[in-house]
Amino acid sequence: MGKFSKSGGREMPELNTSSLPDLVFAFLFFIMMVTTMREVTLKVVFRAPQGTELQKLEKKSLVTFLYVGEPSQEFRTKMGTETRVQLNDQFAEINEIQDYIAQEKSSMKEEDQPFMTVSIKADRGTKMGVISDVKQALREAYALKISYSAQPRVN
Repeated sequence: MGKFSKSGGREMPELNTSSLPDLVFAFLFFIMMVTTMREVTLKVVFRAPQGTELQKLEKKSLVTFLYVGEPSQEFRTKMGTETRVQLNDQFAEINEIQDYIAQEKSSMKEEDQPFMTVSIKADRGTKMGVISDVKQALREAYALKISYSAQPRVN
């Protein structure tokens, strides 16, 4: 009978990692393509009014959104049912709009600041007095370029 010896010195070959950067890049690219960035969690009810003369906004990076409407169901016990203004992810009073606009302008490049547009996303049931108060606060903050969000009218 033959002898089998274990002293052959066979070692485990090293793992080939030359394609690892390609795999990491492909995975990163896939994640970037399928992920959407969360903008704002709506805390107010927003049903867009219908309009006929609609235009798309050109540079969305220069648009700041203000949401106006009744608080959603989960916030009604704490906030009530009267119309509220939402700036980013927080409820705010109308007198806080000036500070918010100043903060948004300061986060922009200086050459883009004159082109900043404030888009008011107001619920279709919002009273015009609240919208007038918001517009007055925007005027005092020198945010004079205002748009209103709406959906196309269905015939």
